[in-house]
Amino acid sequence: MEKPFEDFGSLVFGETTMKERLPKPVYLSWKKTVANEGTLDRQTADSIAHAMKRWALENGATHYTHWFQPLTGTTAEKHDAFIDPDSMGMPMTHFSGKNLIKGEPDASSFPSGGLRATFEARGYTYWDVTSPAFLKNGVLCIPTVFVSYTGESLDKKDPLLKSIKALSQASTRVVNLLGDKDVKSCTPLVGLEQEYFLIDRKYFEQRPDLRLTGRTLFGAPASKGQELSDHYFAAIPSRVSAFMKDVNSELWKLGIYAKTEHNEAAPCQYELAPVYSDCNMAVDDNQITMEVLTKTAEKHGLACLLYEKPFEGINGSGKHNNWSIVTDDGQNLFSPGEKPAENIRFLLFVCAFIRAVDENAVLLRMSASSAGNDHRLGADEAPPAIISIYLGSYIEQILYGLYLGEKAKKTSDSEVSFNPISGLSYIPHDNADRNRTSPLAFTGNKFEFRMLGSSMSAAVANTVLNAIMADSLNRIAAELEGIKYLQDVRAKALDICRDIIHRHKRVLFSGDGYSEEWVKEAARRGLPNVRSFIESIDVLDDPHTVEMLTELGIYSEKELAARKAIYAEQYVSLIGIEVKTLLSLIRKSILPSMSAELKFYSEALNASGGSVKFLKTRTAELKKLIDRIYTGSEALQKEYTAVASISEETAAGRKMYYDICPMMENLRKDIDAYETIAGREFCRLPQYEEMLFSL
Repeated sequence: MEKPFEDFGSLVFGETTMKERLPKPVYLSWKKTVANEGTLDRQTADSIAHAMKRWALENGATHYTHWFQPLTGTTAEKHDAFIDPDSMGMPMTHFSGKNLIKGEPDASSFPSGGLRATFEARGYTYWDVTSPAFLKNGVLCIPTVFVSYTGESLDKKDPLLKSIKALSQASTRVVNLLGDKDVKSCTPLVGLEQEYFLIDRKYFEQRPDLRLTGRTLFGAPASKGQELSDHYFAAIPSRVSAFMKDVNSELWKLGIYAKTEHNEAAPCQYELAPVYSDCNMAVDDNQITMEVLTKTAEKHGLACLLYEKPFEGINGSGKHNNWSIVTDDGQNLFSPGEKPAENIRFLLFVCAFIRAVDENAVLLRMSASSAGNDHRLGADEAPPAIISIYLGSYIEQILYGLYLGEKAKKTSDSEVSFNPISGLSYIPHDNADRNRTSPLAFTGNKFEFRMLGSSMSAAVANTVLNAIMADSLNRIAAELEGIKYLQDVRAKALDICRDIIHRHKRVLFSGDGYSEEWVKEAARRGLPNVRSFIESIDVLDDPHTVEMLTELGIYSEKELAARKAIYAEQYVSLIGIEVKTLLSLIRKSILPSMSAELKFYSEALNASGGSVKFLKTRTAELKKLIDRIYTGSEALQKEYTAVASISEETAAGRKMYYDICPMMENLRKDIDAYETIAGREFCRLPQYEEMLFSL
């Protein structure tokens, strides 16, 4: 192995290490547990814990923690030392199977959405045996789920694991019915492309809005933006290259296959993409990646901005979620394949996905949304908030040909027309160009869900993708079961495809998703266009959503209601922080700077005898802007005080979106107008030109 990769996975207690260090019966017992074919007894757990502790101590660890993903959207950990006193009061190391499997962090301060009273502090973490333990800063991190005393999920991992199981069962059921009886399980695979910004840390520290909210609440555009397209895929600056080298080194040690890195479209924007892995691991790895990016940036005197839209006027950042389903023997169920029978299965799975997306568009929009992502969705660099699917002209023609019972049209002069059923075996892997404006684009053997915000956990989006697909597949399986002959099963599968296309073709769109024409066309088709995240959360108490997710065993009705309450509360709190930060900056920085500059020009105007046109114009401009910003800030304060008094969080959130946010945008315009004329000796906060073009 080459030297840069000698340490790959050295900080992970993964399957290879377990196989080396565990007695064979213990290792096999763990394997059965991972495959849901058994449970760990206390003796086996103790044996794994002992080997894990020895490995951790050998690698310099002093503490362990149950690493979990509460409903804050970040990760959490409580560190416990391996050291305990023996009977003589002397130090000894201790870590049992009980310590490994179960923990009890204080859960009172984590969001619960009414699932528990604040004074009820019990919460339990349980080891996720499918995700390997790892070392971080001298601490053994054990991935876990987090539940309440009464068993309700208080995290994002537990529903994700349940959705993976539901999808595996549904996919396997359909694959078996189509004739492949050897498949015992299926796994969703995910590849998460992470976008982010880097700026010099000194500018980050000087901008309270960046530090407290993650984005600039005002800022006039620099003279240059991204209009020259000269940053995208350009040579990586040496300072950034050194940062990326350290990021890669840390991720590789943690067993994360960081593969691709490049400059993104906006200045100071970059992307990191790993190799695909199973869904649960991919989500865990992305949480680790975001932390590594942030902490490594600090070591290099940089600030990593994961917020979706930290700067106006240039592209924001997303987290493209590439999703597919693979059988336990390695068959990608979204791969067209080379045999007609495989292609029937491919088309059936694609059609199942089409129905799943059309019936659950608002749920998908909610799963990929946040207060920050509202600034990005629908902008010129991100998919619109309208959910649609891009399949490419070739597959679309096959589906429409199947539905209409006609011969498919030529897609080029070099291609002959063919009957859609007999022609299934000719589907090429790259059947069309990519559509970067589509929220859900088919890209050869997977779907790329492009709406997810860059700062968000990918757990909820993948939970929803898994769940809606499992529901659609289960309904297909119910129609296929009971048919005696395989030939009849496949004929029925094509009938199901025809029916799905007939009922759900409205969600297929291959054009420009950024265009106003598409907004009008989507409305004509009856597709939902939910403008904001706060409005999308209403889907969590929609009867269809509740029935589907509860029947699949992914959420209970109480858990869904809790999440709606949590999302609303978090939205109101985040916008509230932005309001308070903006008002503080206006009062403590913007208005004092403007007043000082007005005094300077007023004195100069008086000294000139009032005859200099520039001084008269500038003085008048400053007076006008000062009055507008002061009046606007006072109105914002009054309106925010009124909205903050609304006890129902969803109603408060809607008022935040429709009343408060526009007031903030109007203030931003006036502050930006001042910044365009301000002297640097007066307006001292770092500006876009410095932040975006200093690396």
